[in-house]
Amino acid sequence: MTSNRAFLWPVRVYWEDTDAGGVVYYANYLKFFERARTEWLRALGLEQQRLAEQQRLLFVVGSAQLRYLASARLDDALLVSAVPQRVGGASIDLLQEVRRGGAEQASSFAELPLLTTLQVRVACVDADGMRPARLPREVLERLG
Repeated sequence: MTSNRAFLWPVRVYWEDTDAGGVVYYANYLKFFERARTEWLRALGLEQQRLAEQQRLLFVVGSAQLRYLASARLDDALLVSAVPQRVGGASIDLLQEVRRGGAEQASSFAELPLLTTLQVRVACVDADGMRPARLPREVLERLG
């Protein structure tokens, strides 16, 4: 799903995502963000497994700054966004958010309650040496 430049991915909170109080365990937000980034790339026609196998390139998180504003709870419907902020030669900076609300509310994403934000830099690295590698032309073209 896209809204303006934001890619939106729906997530439902399950038992496995929560702590004993039924609140999403803080580290699980990273999983939600990772899934949204993976599905964002897939929606652009970029399959990470194919990049790894055919071009020996991987995406790794170089930095992540999270801000927790409110809690998600068991059975909540969430929307997770991925919005590219900057595309460099070997990295992509994204702003990601988790908001409470279902996919049917995607048109009003910015008005949904904001739970967590993430500023993340994803680096492209050579799979063999784990050294920085330039983003392939195909990736740059699809990112626009």
